[in-house]
Amino acid sequence: MRQDEFTELAAAHQDELRAHCYRMLGSVQDAEDAVQEALTRAWKAIDRFEGRGTFRSWLYSIATNTALDIATHRSRREFAVDMGTPAETGAELGTPLTEVSWLEPYPDRWLTLNAQPSPEARYEQRESIELAFVAAVQHLPPLQRAVLLLREVAGFSAAEMASILDTSTASVTSALQRARTTLATRLPDRSQQSTLRMLGDQRTQELVRQYADAMERGDIQALVSMVTQDVTWSMPPHPIWFRGLESVRSFVLRYPFTDQWKHRPVAVNGQLGVAGWLFNEDAGGFIPAAIDVLTLDGDKIAAVTGFLTADVLGQQGAWISGAEMFGRFGLPADPP
Repeated sequence: MRQDEFTELAAAHQDELRAHCYRMLGSVQDAEDAVQEALTRAWKAIDRFEGRGTFRSWLYSIATNTALDIATHRSRREFAVDMGTPAETGAELGTPLTEVSWLEPYPDRWLTLNAQPSPEARYEQRESIELAFVAAVQHLPPLQRAVLLLREVAGFSAAEMASILDTSTASVTSALQRARTTLATRLPDRSQQSTLRMLGDQRTQELVRQYADAMERGDIQALVSMVTQDVTWSMPPHPIWFRGLESVRSFVLRYPFTDQWKHRPVAVNGQLGVAGWLFNEDAGGFIPAAIDVLTLDGDKIAAVTGFLTADVLGQQGAWISGAEMFGRFGLPADPP
C-alpha cells in the first residue's frame, strides 16, 4: 500500500479514533497524541495488515493499545466535583492546581455524527462524551475501560475485542461485565441527550440564551431562577467547587458577576455549553476565558462546569491557553 493510499484510508477514521482515545484518557491533548502515535505505528506496520479483519478494527487495535500505554504511565483524569467535599459558602478560590490531570472539554464538531451505529453499541456518539460518562469511565481500570468503550460505543463484538486486545473472548466478556457493573453505580439515571430530546431544540436554545444573558447582565435573580436547589459549580483547574443555591449565589456575586463578559453558545461534550470572553484591562479588550458546560435536570441547570483558560488564570504554559481551547471549538480569540 502506498503512503497516500494509507493516509486517505486512515483519514476516514481519524475523528472516531480521536473521540475513542479521548474517552479512554479524558484529555484532548493526550487523545491527539495517541492518535498520531497510533497512525505512525500503523504505517510502520502496514506490511503486517493482511486483511483478515477490517482496516477500522486494525486501526482501533493500534489506537487502543497506544492509549493503554499512555493511561498506564499517567494519573487518572479528575472531575472537580469528585475531589473532596464542596467548599463552604464564601470560600476563596485560592491557587489553581495546574499539576492535577483535569478532565478536558471536547468539541461536538469533532464527532462523526453521521456514522451508522453498530447494533452492538449501547451509547450514541454525543452521549458517550457527556462529562458524567467520561468521568465515570476514568474510574475503570484501563483494560475494563478499553473493553467497555470498544463494545458499548465503537460496537465491536467480543471476538473482535479479543483480537484487538490480544486476549481471550472469556477475558473481555468478564472485563465487560465488571465495567458495566461499576459504570451503573456512577452514571446518572438520565443522560443529557435524553433530557435534551425531552426538552426540544426551542427550549434548550432558550435556556442557553437565558444563561448567557444573565451572566452578561449580572442578573442574579435570573440566574437563580434557572438552577436547581442543589446546583454545583466547579472551575477546573481550581479544585474548589460549590454546592447548593446559597453557596453558588455567593460565589457568582463575588467572582464572575464583578467582571464584564461576552458569551456565545457552543456545542461541548454532547451538552449545552457557553463560551465566555472576559474583559481584561491589561489586554485592552476581551480574552477567551472559559467554556461553561451546563448539565441539566429537567429544564433546570443542575451543574455548571466552567473550564478556565490560562489567559484568565495568568498561568501561560502551565495550563491550556485560550487560543488553544477556543480554537478546538472553532471560536476566535476575540468575541464575535
